[in-house]
Amino acid sequence: MLAYYDLSQTDLSDQDLSNADMTGVRLHRANLRHARLRGAKLSTADLRAANFNGADLTGADLRSSCLRGAQLNRAKLPHADMTKLTP
Repeated sequence: MLAYYDLSQTDLSDQDLSNADMTGVRLHRANLRHARLRGAKLSTADLRAANFNGADLTGADLRSSCLRGAQLNRAKLPHADMTKLTP
């Protein structure tokens, strides 16, 4: 369980975090390239300037998260819940 942890600037590239509870986590400027986050709970997370290039966010819960400046090139986002994203 990683909920509410500060993982800013952490390198989580290529990690399998599928179905992880990361509610409210701080991933500011974190590297999540090619990470597997299928079904992960990332609601209310601080994802500013995070690198999600090539990440699999299929079915992830991103409600009320902040993605300002995040990189999402070639990220997979089918069925991801992105309602009420914060600016």
